[in-house]
Amino acid sequence: MKLPQTKMNLVIAFCSLVSVVGAQYTFSDANGLGRTFDGIGGLSGGGATTKLLPGYSQQYRDEILDYLFKPNFAAAVHILKVEIGGGSMSGIGSEASHIYYDGDENYDRGYEWWIMKEAKKRNPDVKLYGLPWVFSGYVSKGQSNSPYTLPDRTVDYIVRWIQGARDHHNLTIDYIGEWNEQNYNTTYLKMLRQGLDKAGFNNVRIVAADDYEAEFEMNLARDMLLDPELSSAVDIFGIHYSSTQSNMGSLQWGKQLWASEDYSTNNNQQGARCWARILNQNYVNGLLSSTISWNLIASYYEGMPYQGCGLMTANQPWSGYYVVSPTIWMTAHTTQFTKPGWIYLSHHSGVGHLVGGGSYVSLTSPDRKDLTIIIETMMTTGSNSVCLHESLSAYDVQKQSVSFTLDGSFKKINMLNVWFSQIGNSDQKNVEEYFVYQGVVKSNNMGVFELMMDVNQVLTLTTITTGFKGQYSAPPPAASFPLPYMDTFDDVVEHQEPYLVAPMSGSFEVITQTGSTSNKVLRQMTVLPPVDWCETENFTLALLGNITWGEYMVETSFSLDMQNASQGVFVAQRINSGGCYTVGGQGLLFFVYPNKGNFEVWGDSRRATLLSYGPADSMKTIGFNKIALKVKNGFAEGFVNDKMVFGLRMPSQPASGFAAFGTAGFGHADFDYISVMPS
Repeated sequence: MKLPQTKMNLVIAFCSLVSVVGAQYTFSDANGLGRTFDGIGGLSGGGATTKLLPGYSQQYRDEILDYLFKPNFAAAVHILKVEIGGGSMSGIGSEASHIYYDGDENYDRGYEWWIMKEAKKRNPDVKLYGLPWVFSGYVSKGQSNSPYTLPDRTVDYIVRWIQGARDHHNLTIDYIGEWNEQNYNTTYLKMLRQGLDKAGFNNVRIVAADDYEAEFEMNLARDMLLDPELSSAVDIFGIHYSSTQSNMGSLQWGKQLWASEDYSTNNNQQGARCWARILNQNYVNGLLSSTISWNLIASYYEGMPYQGCGLMTANQPWSGYYVVSPTIWMTAHTTQFTKPGWIYLSHHSGVGHLVGGGSYVSLTSPDRKDLTIIIETMMTTGSNSVCLHESLSAYDVQKQSVSFTLDGSFKKINMLNVWFSQIGNSDQKNVEEYFVYQGVVKSNNMGVFELMMDVNQVLTLTTITTGFKGQYSAPPPAASFPLPYMDTFDDVVEHQEPYLVAPMSGSFEVITQTGSTSNKVLRQMTVLPPVDWCETENFTLALLGNITWGEYMVETSFSLDMQNASQGVFVAQRINSGGCYTVGGQGLLFFVYPNKGNFEVWGDSRRATLLSYGPADSMKTIGFNKIALKVKNGFAEGFVNDKMVFGLRMPSQPASGFAAFGTAGFGHADFDYISVMPS
C-alpha cells in the first residue's frame, strides 16, 4: 500500500512553475471512506515523565496545561495515556501504586490522578487510557517477577484502579492496556475482560499488546484467530514504534490499529519533523488510527535519559521556566481540526503519498459537512525527520506543485482555511514558522485548488474556522536548582511526594508520623519486591538536585521504628545516572544499619565497590537518627548523630552527580527531613 513520497514549500499560489514536480489529486467519499480516527495523544508515565510539573507555581502550571490540553489553543491532545504506577523503576523514574500489600489501598497517591483531572477540566472529551509498566508486589505476593503468576490478583489490582478513578476522582477510564512492552498472556487478557464486565466496566476497551515487536502483533492475531473469547476480549491492537507500518495479520481482523506509543525523540527541529511525518504516515502506510507520543511532557531532571523527548519541556519548577516546543504546533495541525470519531477518506481518494515526496491525509466529520486535509513534506535523508526508534529507508522530497479537486460530499466546498509550518528549509537552514494562519485558499473556476510546497513543511486545509495559536507571555528565565535546599515535608499534602524528590526505585509518600498529630515524615512505601520492568536491585533510591553538583553536604533524619521496616538507610552524592540506568551507575553511597550498629560506604549503586565500613556506635534502634555525607576539597566525611564515622579521599570518578537517599532493602523507613547544603 506504499506509494512514492514528497516534499513541499508553502506559498499559496496558482502554479506557474518551472522545473517543479507536480500532480493532481482528488479528495472524495464517492468510493467510500477509510477507518475511524481515534485521536492523537500523549503519555504521562513510563515512567515519572511528569514528575516535576506539579511543582510549578499555579500560573505557569496552568499555562503549561493549557498548551497541552485546552481546545483550540495549542496541542489540544485527544487522548491522555497514563502509567498505572507500581512503586518501582519504569523508565525515567518510579511512580506510586494504589496498593502495595494486602490491607493497603489509597487513591490519593501520585500525580496521574491530578493530571487526568486537569486534562478533563480543560477538555471533558479527552479520552483516558491506563497502562502498567511495573506491578506492585501485591499482585504476586512478592514471590514472582510476573503479573501472570496469580492473574486473579492482577485483574483485581487493575479493576480497583479503574474503580478508584471513578469513585475517588470522578474519572472515567476509556482504555486499559495489559503490560508495557512485555509478553502478552491470553489467559490474563480473557480474565481481565471478564473482571471488567463483572465490575460494570463494559465500556472500558482493552488495548493489546502495547509492544514494539511485530512478532508479538502477529502472534496475538494468530492466537485471536484460534480463540474467539480472546478475540472478543481485545478491542484494539496497540503497536509501539512501528516505523509507520502494520502487520497484515492484525489488519485482516478489522479491529482498530494504534501506534499506542511512538515518537520518543528530542523536541527540536528533527523531532518536530519526525512527529509531523508519523502523524500522517502512521495512517497512510499502516492504517494506524491513533498515535500517542511518549512522552506528553519532558518534566524530569536534566541528566535523566531521553532528555526533551516530550511534546514540550518543563523541568524547572523552582524558576518557572518552560519551553513550548515545535512539536506542540505539529500536533495542533491535526488536533485542532479533527475529533475522535471523524473518519479518514479512503486511500487514493484523500489519503496517500505525494508524487514529489511527503504524504497527505484527509478526514471528515461523521455528517460529512466538514473536511480537514493535512499535508507534510518531511524528507528523511541524513536523518532529517527520522524518529529515535525508527527503522526507515531514506528518501528525498522535492519542491512540487499540488493541485486537487473535491468531489462527492465535498464538491461544493470552494474555500479552505490554511495553517502553515516550516521546519527548516531544503538547505537545512534555521528557517522556522510554526502554525501560522495564512487566510483562505479558493478553488479556481474549474474547481481546482492549487498550491506550491517545498521541503519540510506542514499544511492544514480545513473548513473548520476555530483554529487558534494560543500564546502566553514568556516564562521566567532558566535557573539552576537552588541551594541550600531543605524540606521538612510539613507543607506537602498527605500521601503525595515532595515536588522535587524524584524516586528512581521504591516509592516515597508523606504521612503524619505515628504517634504525632502534626509532624509529617516521608515514608518509603515499597515493602514487597515488585514485578519490575527494568533492572533493579534490592534497595530504593530517590534523587534530587543537579547532575553537575560536585561538592556539597546531604543530610537527613530517619527512623526504622515500625513494622515492615527496612534493615537500613543511606544518603548519597554524585549519583551519575538515573532512570533504568540507575542500577549500574556510580556515586558515593553511605549506608547505616541501626540494628547492626554499623555503616558501609559504596562507590556504586550495585554495591560492588566497597570503600569503607565500620561501627556506628552512636546510632539508636528506636526513634530518629541523623546521618550526613559531606564532600569538600576532594575529601568525603560521614556523620551519624553528628559524630564522624569515616573519612576518605573521593574517587576521581564520578566528578559530579545528584544527591540521593533511600533504603537498604524493600521496607518502610521514615525520613523527617532532607537537606542539601553547599560544602
